[in-house]
Amino acid sequence: MSSVLVPPALLLSLVLPAAAEPSPRVTTDTAEYCTSLVARLAGLPAAKQEPSRSLAAEGERLCGSGHVRTGIAKLRRAVRAAMATP
Repeated sequence: MSSVLVPPALLLSLVLPAAAEPSPRVTTDTAEYCTSLVARLAGLPAAKQEPSRSLAAEGERLCGSGHVRTGIAKLRRAVRAAMATP
């Protein structure tokens, strides 16, 4: 049986980046996640500008009509667009 000794500095370099990251956001393809994205988008100042506004409206409509996965994709695009707008 052979064992591999790893220098402590290498171990720390593997552990520290993981500890510095924020906790992961759990996402699912549910209507609740649609609502979560809508609430997140509402807090962004550029959410009322195009293309965020139309993407969000389409995403909400899709989620409401049972097309949750497609609605979530539109809402995610809306969030990204609102975050990218200066």
